[in-house]
Amino acid sequence: MRRLLRGDMLPLPSNLVSRHLVVSSLPSLPPAPLPLRRLDTDCKVNPRLFKFRKNRFGKPEVEHQNGCLWVPPSLQFNISHTSSMIACGVTVDVPIGIDIEEKRRKPVNNILSLAHRYFSPYEVQYLASFMDPESRQSEFLRLWTLKEAYVKALGRGFSGAPFRDFTIRFEKSTDSVVPERPKSEEFRIMIDTASDSENLTANWQFALVELSGSHLAAICMEKDENMPGTEQVFLKLKVWKTLPFVEDKCMSQTDAVINISGLC
Repeated sequence: MRRLLRGDMLPLPSNLVSRHLVVSSLPSLPPAPLPLRRLDTDCKVNPRLFKFRKNRFGKPEVEHQNGCLWVPPSLQFNISHTSSMIACGVTVDVPIGIDIEEKRRKPVNNILSLAHRYFSPYEVQYLASFMDPESRQSEFLRLWTLKEAYVKALGRGFSGAPFRDFTIRFEKSTDSVVPERPKSEEFRIMIDTASDSENLTANWQFALVELSGSHLAAICMEKDENMPGTEQVFLKLKVWKTLPFVEDKCMSQTDAVINISGLC
């Protein structure tokens, strides 16, 4: 299945088995009527009819309203934003979590002090191995973004899945389930969970990308249960830049999207 990342207003894609990630800026635009998206020859869905609910941890979910014989798929989504960009990940049937951060964002407190407070001992040791302050900050941001994406994919959030209870590792990768994959990636993203944890699972896959040279985005999705756990899995995502009702442009395979790890 193709997967996409999209960030804007959550329109249903024309290909219902696709997955999207949309990245959107926030211009000041006049209101416009919501369009109808045709799903088949007998049924239309008006975006105004979409209803949302929250799970017990507060994560928003789509609550489908069946107005015809067409049965909608299990639409999953997750949203993250900064002061200048919104990212929205949309999938069908598969849980997703995303987080986006500005690369220039600097923690107010000392990075290692923050890591001791929120990260696992392994992650603290990993950050301490970087003597250069800029390199340490860059790695801290990678870990934070990936950990945020993971707890959001679980649907639990920080309070339901504390950062110290699991570990993100970067492991050198030599195998791949995509034989034609260029050898541009030197590592894959792994997760270790506490053995006594009842809330955390390890059946997840990650991607880490740089957007427009200014933002870092992490995506976490549940693994295909038929995929062996020891092999490298690449997410088949499409990245779109969207201005609602104005522009919808695919940015995959352009210089605006730089794959760091995990993206096919």
